[in-house]
Amino acid sequence: MAIDTTSPVPDALDTPRLSTRDKLVLFVLCAAQFMVALDFSVLNVALPVLGADLGMSPSALQWAVTAFALPSGGFLLLFGRMGDLYGRRKLFLSGLALFGAASLLATLAWDPASFLAGRALQGLGAAAIVPTGMSLLTTTFPEGPARDRALGISGTLLSLGFTVGMVAGGTLTDTLGWRSTMGLLTLFALIVLPLAPALLPESRTPDRPRLDVPGAITVTGGLLALIYALSTAADHGFGRADVVAGLVAGLLLLAAFVKVESRSTQPLVSLPMLRRRTVAWGNIGGLVTFSMMSTVVFVLTLYLQEILHLSAFETGLVFGVQGVLSAVAGTYAPRVIGRFGPRRTLVGSLVGQGALIAALLGLDTGNWSVWLATAAVSLASMCHLGAIISYGVTVTSGVPDEEQGLATGLVTSTQQIGITVGIPLLGVLATTSDDLMSGVHTVLALDTAIVLVAAAVVAVGLRVRSGAVEAEPLGAR
Repeated sequence: MAIDTTSPVPDALDTPRLSTRDKLVLFVLCAAQFMVALDFSVLNVALPVLGADLGMSPSALQWAVTAFALPSGGFLLLFGRMGDLYGRRKLFLSGLALFGAASLLATLAWDPASFLAGRALQGLGAAAIVPTGMSLLTTTFPEGPARDRALGISGTLLSLGFTVGMVAGGTLTDTLGWRSTMGLLTLFALIVLPLAPALLPESRTPDRPRLDVPGAITVTGGLLALIYALSTAADHGFGRADVVAGLVAGLLLLAAFVKVESRSTQPLVSLPMLRRRTVAWGNIGGLVTFSMMSTVVFVLTLYLQEILHLSAFETGLVFGVQGVLSAVAGTYAPRVIGRFGPRRTLVGSLVGQGALIAALLGLDTGNWSVWLATAAVSLASMCHLGAIISYGVTVTSGVPDEEQGLATGLVTSTQQIGITVGIPLLGVLATTSDDLMSGVHTVLALDTAIVLVAAAVVAVGLRVRSGAVEAEPLGAR
């Protein structure tokens, strides 16, 4: 693999020294991101117990997940831009306070309505925390090795939080009850919130343009409709009328959003930014790595418990190994990015992820397969983490500070949409198959093909003649 000449290799390989204050800022921002990632998975194992306790029907349990996913994904772009305009620190702190209060409400919930209200408010808080937290990170740490290292740590904790949530959810539910899963999130908010005001600097655009209200309405409505449709399809399939209506409405609203933005003098999303090669193709790479890896985790959970008959605890151990190796990958990813550049790292990571998912096609009904599953998914997750970090670096590099909220809003929207779309699009092939083993193989084969094709497409899309890839629009040579 050739060395990227866009930056001197010796500088890229230097490990940046962070001051004590920088470390504390990084701790606050990463702890908040970890808390939100934990919320995506910590409740999953507890759902049957929760439903019995609160009197929720099995069909209503879907809303325990959807009530969080709708606002957390739907309002990301809007809150990212609001942070740019009115103050990222202010919105970040407001999101933290709301998330903590909502987690307490969910912990103390006395009926389904109070619990779902808490989950929806958690999602709204997360929508404020994630884009503003990442834009505070990218504006606090200058572009180069320091930012790469900070994004590496943040990406590691994002991946680790999802995995820890899967393991901790079962353990907490069995020992302390389902309410302890929500109580854990309350505790995280109580730790982070008192530290943040004194450490985080305020940042916003120097001028105060008006918020693009038509753009905000169309993009938020479109994302809400799509996330609802895809979340519902994961449990009930694509044949339901509300799923079809949600997909159609979401696509029409997003098309209207593009039209609105092309005519707005102060758009919510700058279309020239979307024409940057790094923003467009980097987000495509991020969308694929998130959606396809979440699908693998989903079908492997089915495989390990339904075919190999592992317990929830034993399944958690498999994903625990995955989490540990992901953390290891996170410490080395910034050095790899410095050595080869974010574009080559993104493409190489996608290729590695696809190849290792292909190795899972060797799974069968034998008990030995648990070792293949553990090794392949753990190594694939290392490549996945490399893709997460390198696409974040790719998308945010070369973007002015006043537009970092927009860029990071796109990054985090890609994450949320990626996590949401993979399981309903592919995972349903396993759950509806007459032969689960055959269904698992079908999903893994399609997953492999999509990741490898995406790697090739992203490689072509990001290939330019000069080294100034970050600033080159899609239409340029």
